[in-house]
Amino acid sequence: MRGDHPLFTHRVVPLASVSHPETIEAIGEGLVAGGLPVVEVALRGEFGMTAVRRLAGRDDLLVGAGTVLSVEQARAAVDAGAQFLVSPGLDLELVAFAGEAGVPMVPGVITPTEVQRARAAGLTRLKLFPAGVFGGLSLIDAYASVFRDIRFMPSGGVSPGNLPDYLSRASVFAVSGSWITQAADEGAEAVAARAREAVGGAG
Repeated sequence: MRGDHPLFTHRVVPLASVSHPETIEAIGEGLVAGGLPVVEVALRGEFGMTAVRRLAGRDDLLVGAGTVLSVEQARAAVDAGAQFLVSPGLDLELVAFAGEAGVPMVPGVITPTEVQRARAAGLTRLKLFPAGVFGGLSLIDAYASVFRDIRFMPSGGVSPGNLPDYLSRASVFAVSGSWITQAADEGAEAVAARAREAVGGAG
């Protein structure tokens, strides 16, 4: 995985679960206006792939697919324009596909065994999910002293309140959360306001 990919320049990666297709434009417009031009679109909803395709059609937004559970989903997402892939767990077939497709893959891990398996596969940037359920900051601190070359993207339980604490850890390269795009029902400016707040908290 190339460490210079644009994905790794962002400290906050907004997660979008699209339940209504009419909110897709608000998500894209809001994130760009708020200075956070990156989004991980969860494929778990029926409009996930539609959102990937429509958002990837913009030239000012880095779009990835999340909740990727199979190579078939990953292939469809890349064909739809996804520029990175995120999965909730560690699937080495998915990792291999992403390598062949030339897109960054950030697989989910939670146990030391999973971290070691990912590390053995050559990965150094991993999603820690669900971080909040398994200790959050204390888990990250424990792993930091053991897996010194690994950087994590905590997801699950991250909020504006604990964002600065997560990002203060050297072993955290970014955080992932859905609170920014959840404002899409209120329009693009509501998304932009939350994006600006997140960028400020990440500074």
